[in-house]
Amino acid sequence: MALSLQGVMVEFFADLHDPVVLWQIAVLALCFIGALALSRVIPLPNAASASRVHRLGAGSARRVVFPLSAMLLLIVARIICARYFHVHLLSIAISLLGSLAGIRFAVYLLRLAFAPSGALAASERLIATVVWLIVALHLTGWLPEIEASLDALRFSIGKQHISVLTILQSAFWILLTVLLALWAGSVLEDRLMRAEGLHSSLRVVLARLGKALLVVSAVLVVLPLVGMDLTVLSVFGGALGVGLGLGLQKIVSNYVSGFIVLLDRSVRLGDWVTAGEHYGEVKRITTRYTVVRSAAGVEAIIPNDTLVTSTILNHTYGDTQQRLNAKVCVAYSSDLPKVLELLRQIALRHPRVLQSPEPLPLVMALGDNGVELELAFWIDDPERGRLNVASEIHLDILREFRAQGIEIPAPQREVFVHRSPTASAI
Repeated sequence: MALSLQGVMVEFFADLHDPVVLWQIAVLALCFIGALALSRVIPLPNAASASRVHRLGAGSARRVVFPLSAMLLLIVARIICARYFHVHLLSIAISLLGSLAGIRFAVYLLRLAFAPSGALAASERLIATVVWLIVALHLTGWLPEIEASLDALRFSIGKQHISVLTILQSAFWILLTVLLALWAGSVLEDRLMRAEGLHSSLRVVLARLGKALLVVSAVLVVLPLVGMDLTVLSVFGGALGVGLGLGLQKIVSNYVSGFIVLLDRSVRLGDWVTAGEHYGEVKRITTRYTVVRSAAGVEAIIPNDTLVTSTILNHTYGDTQQRLNAKVCVAYSSDLPKVLELLRQIALRHPRVLQSPEPLPLVMALGDNGVELELAFWIDDPERGRLNVASEIHLDILREFRAQGIEIPAPQREVFVHRSPTASAI
């Protein structure tokens, strides 16, 4: 196909001296306008559909509808116009539009393998354009001349002579292998995350290790292919060691601590922890930090080094049961056995309070204003909130005390004012 297209290019340059080329340009412009109109008229699948297949179809159609429409119109126009004048320009445009549609579709499928916030998603159009330009230069036969020009641009680094072409080829193959490694890592991570037989922390650490090993292996494989000696990595390794020793030890400590946390499962996804002043649910564990989301919706980014070197309160490490307390004060004239039993019954009636261990009402102190009581009770679903349960228990206590005539004493103070003899004389 490349040879035939190069022959068409030769014929096209010959046609440039013939006014008939203006007719080809006019037909090409009309086909582009028609393709643009068709791309706006043709109904496309709704990208907001919940089905992954529909989203894939919508994204693919939006990227190829214009070049495919233009290519089909040009094919029809070439068949008609070939009877009247040369159509070399139309043949070239058909080949380039077909390659553009294929490259856009391939880059879009590659982007789906990465996270939506990845660099490939942000530069999809740029990558597709660069790849299409390379393919277009190859199809038109101009690529060898450009390669020869770039290869002639040489410079020396020590005893090695490097050309611009070598640098570009090395960058291309390294980028390609790293992208393939990241794609394979994403596929591996997706499979591991769906493995119900593995613990969530183990799945995360295996996915992180797998992706890192794939990227390192890809780089080690491609470097010899581009003519780079692996022994040069020893210099880089020495510089990296010095950097770790001088200023990167904290960053490396966080990464190593992340793997320790994931492997020993001291903190797991879904656990409710207290790290310093932060209390909440562990929502995400990465190799550098852990995300703890509080009940108010605030997310704290905690370095993994803190989880390893500091004392962390894991409220759901052994099980999810947590004890809550409701404090109340009653008058000294109250029937304490009756009040304590009433508190126990109030807790037992609540649907989220556990029957075992049973709620335990206690006399905590004989205070200045009355007898201080505390109701201890247990729940096993802290992810549904703790303050709401305590609030409902306090409301039930207030309602029942009013119904039973149990007094909750207010603070009382007696103030005696003594007048001095001097003040009385005045």
